[in-house]
Amino acid sequence: MSDDELRPPEHLAGLAGMDLVRRTLEEARGAARRQGKDVGRGRQPRPRRVAGTSRRRWSGPGPDSRDPQPLGSAAREVARTRGWSGRVAQGAVFGRWTAVVGEQIAAHATPTTLHDGVLTVSAESTAWATQLRMVQAQLLAKIAAAVGDGVVTSLKIVGPVAPSWRKGPYHIAGRGPRDTYG
Repeated sequence: MSDDELRPPEHLAGLAGMDLVRRTLEEARGAARRQGKDVGRGRQPRPRRVAGTSRRRWSGPGPDSRDPQPLGSAAREVARTRGWSGRVAQGAVFGRWTAVVGEQIAAHATPTTLHDGVLTVSAESTAWATQLRMVQAQLLAKIAAAVGDGVVTSLKIVGPVAPSWRKGPYHIAGRGPRDTYG
C-alpha cells in the first residue's frame, strides 16, 4: 500500500489521534443511518442464564409492536377492527356521564336510553328538567367533545314520572282517587 492510501480524506486531514477516530466513526454511523440501519447502540450484554428458568425475550432493546400494550389501547384496537367503535362511544356516554356533564348536573339527572343519536335524560324534578333544557346546547357540545361528534345528536329531557294508580288488568273510567281512597 502506498502512503497516500493510508492517509485520511482531505476534510479530516487536520485531525489526529482520537479526534480523527471519533469523527470517522460519526461519519460511518451517519452513512449507516441514511441507509436505514439501526446504529449507535453498541453491543448489548447477554443476560445470564440460570438453570431451570427460560425467559424468552420477545423484542429487542427498543420499543416494538410485540411489547406489552396498555389495556386501553388494546381494547380500542379490538373495537376498531371489529366495527364496535360506535357502540363503545355510546357506552362511554353512560360510563363517563359525571365527568362529561359535571358532578352537579349528574347528581340531579341521569341518562336512560340512547337510540339513533337521541339521548334520553331523566331529571329528578321538573325544575331540573327545565334547567337542562335551557343548557341543552352546552350539554351536547360537552358530550361531543368527550365521546365524538355524531354519537349524540339531540337530547330528550324528561322530568320525574308520576306514580300510576292503575293496578291490574281491569280499570274503571273516571277521575280516579283524589282526596279519599275509599
